[in-house]
Amino acid sequence: MNRQLKITFVVVALSLLASLPAEGGQRRVSRRHVRANALSAGVWGGEHVRLEVTEHGATIEYDCAHGVVEQRIVVDRAGRFNVAGTHYEEHGGPVHASDNESGYAVRLSGRVGGSLMKLTVTRAGTKKTVGTFTLVRDREAQLMKCR
Repeated sequence: MNRQLKITFVVVALSLLASLPAEGGQRRVSRRHVRANALSAGVWGGEHVRLEVTEHGATIEYDCAHGVVEQRIVVDRAGRFNVAGTHYEEHGGPVHASDNESGYAVRLSGRVGGSLMKLTVTRAGTKKTVGTFTLVRDREAQLMKCR
């Protein structure tokens, strides 16, 4: 093999090796559920939470609350996301005229890896955690709605 061909071969081999994850390193995000850096549409479910992702945002349902995200959920190369949403408290029994239906601002942040999602919801103003959840892609939630 001539010298130029050997150099080309070594450069290509090193490029391929550099693209592989290091042993014991972070797992790459599965591209099955991430499309063009946006979380693909579908249902994610877990204990006390259900997240339905659409191409334009998401709806989230809890045992005694619900919420909306009115923008696409975009993930970075490590599968992390952080989006604004609105959270609406619910309660059992009839709805009263004095009930606050305006909701409040929240941040939904977390990480997607393969078919698992870790999700934390925090109040935007106080940074108080509303909840931390583990969700699974294509699994229905285990909700116990307020009655």
